[in-house]
Amino acid sequence: MHEPHDIALRIDKWLWAARFFKTRSMAASAVNGGKVHLNGERVKPSRKIHVGDCLKILKGEDNYMIEVMQLNHRRGPASQAQSMYKEDEVNRLEREKESQIRRFERSGMTPPMHRPDKRSRRRIRALRGLK
Repeated sequence: MHEPHDIALRIDKWLWAARFFKTRSMAASAVNGGKVHLNGERVKPSRKIHVGDCLKILKGEDNYMIEVMQLNHRRGPASQAQSMYKEDEVNRLEREKESQIRRFERSGMTPPMHRPDKRSRRRIRALRGLK
């Protein structure tokens, strides 16, 4: 039947097991930093989550809205981790669209090989309308 760890699990441990963060300490730091909200509330890493809870996770530039479907205290393969939650379809499509926009914006930018010299800096200032 149900084992004791299936009833409730620490949020930092679940985030690690669901592969949102590489380590538990990174998951705990994200929760402490306000990057993870449980049912609309900011929580501590020791807060227990249950099946059916809603999580909002801000990871980098991506924003995840998920519902907890399974609790597992062990970190398994990625296919198993993906079955632990269900992502909001509208949010997933929006996140993928924003990711694609960022990818296109960054594809045209090539970082300079070195710092600009005096002549280049003057040209940059002239383009920006500065002195």
